[in-house]
Amino acid sequence: MSRHGRVLVTGATGFVGSALVRAFLAAGYPVRALVRATSPRNNVAGLEIETVEGDICDAAAVARAMTGAAYLAHAAADYRLWARDLDAIVHTNVEGTRTVMRAALSAGVERVVYTSSVATLALGADGRPADENVPLSETAAVGAYKRSKVVAERLVETMAARDALPAVIVNPSTPVGPRDIRPTPTGRMIIAAASGGMPAFVDTGLNLVHVDDVAAGHVAALERGTVGERYILGGENVLLADMLREIARLAGRRPPHVKLPRAPLYPLAVAAQMLATVTGREPLLTLDGLRMSRQRMFFSSAKAERDLGFRARPYTLGLRDALAWFREAGYLR
Repeated sequence: MSRHGRVLVTGATGFVGSALVRAFLAAGYPVRALVRATSPRNNVAGLEIETVEGDICDAAAVARAMTGAAYLAHAAADYRLWARDLDAIVHTNVEGTRTVMRAALSAGVERVVYTSSVATLALGADGRPADENVPLSETAAVGAYKRSKVVAERLVETMAARDALPAVIVNPSTPVGPRDIRPTPTGRMIIAAASGGMPAFVDTGLNLVHVDDVAAGHVAALERGTVGERYILGGENVLLADMLREIARLAGRRPPHVKLPRAPLYPLAVAAQMLATVTGREPLLTLDGLRMSRQRMFFSSAKAERDLGFRARPYTLGLRDALAWFREAGYLR
């Protein structure tokens, strides 16, 4: 595949998107970024890229951005576990994806890399790390975010099979690292833990991966991925207690030792969401987050390692880079 073709990156100013921009530039691809007029440009400041203003739900703007692009990396998404208007999450993630994929077909792009999520995959009932083989049904998905990503991924799969959309799907796990500007729910948890705001934990686990490794996986998927296939881009499976312990070590704080049962936390989550409705600030504790924590969200990246040459560094390096960036950006006192 020629590295002279231009890559259009959606969501380019965000956490994952800005990592993609850097990875594609480093691999020798010219990059065009689709950027909303209201989005801060800090994450791409100083980079040699072309920008087109527009929203992924605006068909005319997306068509303008797609003109002359050889490849597409669609990373734009609404990654929130709570919102005053849950329909907004679904609209961005489903209708935005539909708009972008239709434009890609019309423009005749050579290859699409669609950023999905491990949220679209069913967890193993036996607790073993899940792989790409069992997709999650929409009815089994917890919350608006997961449901929207399931629907959007099925949309991309359908267009690949029915319309010959040249799409490769990647499923990042839980990215951590620099430039988490919003920040994401995981980023807010890192900030809270490093600030002494998480004195206890529940028994759960997640798969942590450095955001720059996720970005490198996108480049590999563009160059070596099979159209219509999905690839988990993950790192290490980590218990939440161990994650918080590592954050405490890096931040020079005492780690939490209290493991809480979930049941008493549900009324607190309800109260936190009610307060968020008033303040507009996304709560750290949400009902959907609690429901998802009932299972350990462990995944295997063996397929991406085998087929794409994907590799992930230790998760501790992602936490280190995240904390260093949050500190420098003023998120940590």
